[in-house]
Amino acid sequence: MPDFSPVDYAVPAFVLLVLIEMIWARRQARHAYESRDMAVSLAFGLGSTVAGALTGSLVLALLFLAYDVRLMTIGWDWWVWPLCFVLDDLAYYCFHRSAHRIRWFWASHVNHHSSQHYNLSTALRQSWTGFIAMSFVFRLPLALAGFHPAMIIFCGGLNLIYQFWIHTEAIDRLPRWFEAVMNTPSHHRVHHATNPVYLDRNFAGTFIIWDRMFGTFEREDDAERPRYGIVTQLGSFNLIWAVLHEWIGMARDVYAAPWRHKLSYLWREPGWSHDGSRKSSAVIREEWLARQKQPQPPDEPCDCSLSAQSGLPTMQKAIAARPPPP
Repeated sequence: MPDFSPVDYAVPAFVLLVLIEMIWARRQARHAYESRDMAVSLAFGLGSTVAGALTGSLVLALLFLAYDVRLMTIGWDWWVWPLCFVLDDLAYYCFHRSAHRIRWFWASHVNHHSSQHYNLSTALRQSWTGFIAMSFVFRLPLALAGFHPAMIIFCGGLNLIYQFWIHTEAIDRLPRWFEAVMNTPSHHRVHHATNPVYLDRNFAGTFIIWDRMFGTFEREDDAERPRYGIVTQLGSFNLIWAVLHEWIGMARDVYAAPWRHKLSYLWREPGWSHDGSRKSSAVIREEWLARQKQPQPPDEPCDCSLSAQSGLPTMQKAIAARPPPP
């Protein structure tokens, strides 16, 4: 049984890929990188590594507590590993969707979405407060079912490694068969976008099939270029503010809210307010979709056929014949 995190061994590859993408961006997409933004992303990655080292043993202990009362012992057969990986990815989908729909989880997860740039360094924006948000609870059912905690942690590390490479604009579309099953840069660009049509879509970790199954899939539209970040942009490169801004905002809302609404600011969706003064991403998306369904006023009819005499469209001739404004 491996006794190491696969993520630790992937770090050199992460660094190399970031450098390669920076070279590509310098030639093809200078907008992809911004020095201060990248510095914040790197600091996020370092801080999340420290936070993981401090809390990892506690998470593992909680998984072992659940494993001690497991329903069965699944064991270590070869087929258990891919089964654990697939089920862990489903658990990640449940966590990820909840992290966008429940403000308590969003306060930690928002760190990953706080950049207005989309590049491989953005993947390093991992939360420092995941343990406080209790995001580990989504993996407890796997231990209760009988998967060994060490196997769960290992599969979770592989899932995290897979998600690194999809944070790029350097890769456009991949073969259709691959896009149908796997999460890809195209699918994940949608997830990071703030365009109304893209909000709260594509929560997949490794397999996009979960979004297709549960109705949260949205295809990237070439006519709708993604705009990245969060609905209310951070507007700062202050690292501590970037880490804690949503926790602080949530605490302020709870403090100021009437008693009957205080808990709602913890468990309702981000952007919800008891007085309707703000809008959640779901409301923003629904209103946008409703506007798209409204009939558009027809354009004034015009005869744009070519004039036999001049070869100019008659509409252009009519415009040219208008008297000048007074």
